[in-house]
Amino acid sequence: MMSQTEPRSTRSAGISSDTEQLLEARRIILAEAETLRVMAGELDPCFCDSVRLLSQIRGSVITTGVGKAGLIARKISATLSSTGTRSHFLHPTEALHGDLGCVSADDVVLALSNSGESEELTSLLPTLRTLRVPVIAMSSSSESSLGRAATVLLRIGKHAEAGVLGLAPSCSTTAMLAMGDALALVVSQLRGFSAADFSVFHPAGSLGRKLRAVADVMRRGDEVRIASETSTVREVMVQLGRPGRRTGAVMLVNSAGRLSGVFTDSDLARLFENHRDDQIDQAISQVMTRSPVTVSPEVFLSDAIEVMSSRKLSELPVTDSAGIPLGMVDITDVLQHAEASACGGFVTGDRDQGSCRAA
Repeated sequence: MMSQTEPRSTRSAGISSDTEQLLEARRIILAEAETLRVMAGELDPCFCDSVRLLSQIRGSVITTGVGKAGLIARKISATLSSTGTRSHFLHPTEALHGDLGCVSADDVVLALSNSGESEELTSLLPTLRTLRVPVIAMSSSSESSLGRAATVLLRIGKHAEAGVLGLAPSCSTTAMLAMGDALALVVSQLRGFSAADFSVFHPAGSLGRKLRAVADVMRRGDEVRIASETSTVREVMVQLGRPGRRTGAVMLVNSAGRLSGVFTDSDLARLFENHRDDQIDQAISQVMTRSPVTVSPEVFLSDAIEVMSSRKLSELPVTDSAGIPLGMVDITDVLQHAEASACGGFVTGDRDQGSCRAA
């Protein structure tokens, strides 16, 4: 008769209540966190050797691995690519059937295997040695086949996997992922990879919106209003009243064509509210906001939004280094590009450049 009980190591313990489930989840997360803490403390100069290899590379970083390690290798490759280091994932099985032809001596192979004995990976090593391709191994053992054959070994340490069974790759793959991120980001920093460079590789999604340049969204040409500071308010009112897409502000320029001030529709309303109708036929320079806040066209849109939010502005002039107006950032345009977190506290409509001065 079959026993009604099994050893704990071969069965999953029942965790039916919410409390038990939360406790088990916390144990798993803490086990992985402890893995990272230990690995960080044991990081050695081999990491720096790997950084040097990747920072001096003329070709690509070819990441490879099987199973869960292969999935982590794909992610590391994507991180490398997005942070300025050209990279591709190569499946070991496909490599053994002809895809090794994409690897050259200018490349570096980053091979992931916890045991270091994955047959598919070890079968690649003789060919990589023939091609004289440097191999960075990410493994738990320096005595494994992969560890012994590697040019540089990144040891992730030997860690028990999380969970009651301790079988599913969890702590080991977390260690690989963190090591890969550290490698990619340190190499990126060493190469001087900037936020502007990052934006080139992330044109879409929330990151793309955050890293768009002001020049990509500013209004320009017929969509902006520019007038001489010697114009009267009445003449500028005609500018504000033109039909079509427009901003709620006119940029005023001096005789050299440089921005000297702005005049908004809110400024105009305040003139009437304060019974200063007599100033309508005076030079607008008497009532404009002088030396307004401006941005340059290459500034990130997220930074421009921060300026508008902190200063409570509805319009933000864009000028070149000489102060010549190039365009205008209008709040109605940037709101669709801003993430909710970037727009926290954004005041719309009631405040503008003109309200920063006394009436």
